[in-house]
Amino acid sequence: MNSLLFPIIVGAVVLLVFLYFFPISLWITAIFSGVKVSLFQLAFMRVRKVPPSLIVNSLITSTKAGLNLTANELETHYLAGGNVPTVIKALISADKANIPLDFRQATAIDLAGRNVFEAVTTSVNPKVITTPNVAAVAQDGIQLIVIARVTVRANITQLVGGAGEETILARVGEGIVTSIGSSLSHKEVLENPDKISKLVLHKGLDAGTAFEILSIDIADIDIGENIGAKLQTDQASADLRVAEARAEERRAMAVAMEQEYRAKTQEAKARVVEAEAEIPRAIAEAFRNGNLGVMDYYKMRNVQADTEMRDSIANPGGNGPGSTKPGREEGRQS
Repeated sequence: MNSLLFPIIVGAVVLLVFLYFFPISLWITAIFSGVKVSLFQLAFMRVRKVPPSLIVNSLITSTKAGLNLTANELETHYLAGGNVPTVIKALISADKANIPLDFRQATAIDLAGRNVFEAVTTSVNPKVITTPNVAAVAQDGIQLIVIARVTVRANITQLVGGAGEETILARVGEGIVTSIGSSLSHKEVLENPDKISKLVLHKGLDAGTAFEILSIDIADIDIGENIGAKLQTDQASADLRVAEARAEERRAMAVAMEQEYRAKTQEAKARVVEAEAEIPRAIAEAFRNGNLGVMDYYKMRNVQADTEMRDSIANPGGNGPGSTKPGREEGRQS
């Protein structure tokens, strides 16, 4: 019994392996669908780890749509990392819409990382891109916040190497800022918002991008802050701070000069006091050396007393000996 079961199991395994590498049912489906593919081609696809069902089904779809493609082309694109069903759908859609798109171009777009079927769909049915809030300031200093809707259509010839939606939005925003900035008044922009779209549309913003701009429509315009007044206020505050700093600098210099003058005055007074303190010493030294007699000293004292008496008579309200001239004048007036 065991001797009969073993050959059956081996035969079943061999049959399964044969049917795996030679998908006869898939080959028969391809033959009846008008697709020219051999059984050995399907077996080689298994060896190259290419799903034969994917290639055969894509060939059947393209053949029924009137496209002239081969299994080798589809297999090459699959091995390169492409999406074969998406390429077939894009080619069929482009053919039905009379859009010039060949297999080589479609595979290049697909391998570039773009959805070629979505690109064909956008080319047939343009889509609308809404810009974020774009803030710009007119020449009168009033800020305007604008939202625009950009209608674009895919440019098949620029899909490989062309810029995407982010570039379109950036260029449109730049055009809006330029248009508003060249306006003399924000009222002019509010009265004619189509002026923005016309000016931006004629700048050729879609150059070098994967899209063709069909229209730019201003969806909303809001009035923002008075940037001009704010800048003037900030400038006035800055000028005030500069003036205060300069005034403080001048005050500090004046205080420093006054302190320096006081220090010099104190130093001069100290020198006078020091000099006056030397007078008694000098008189005593003159007495010791015999250069000054007692009678001479008394005469000098009499002269000083006489001088002080005359000063007191001339300036009764003064400060005594050594009073200043203004004090004497006040005495005369009194």
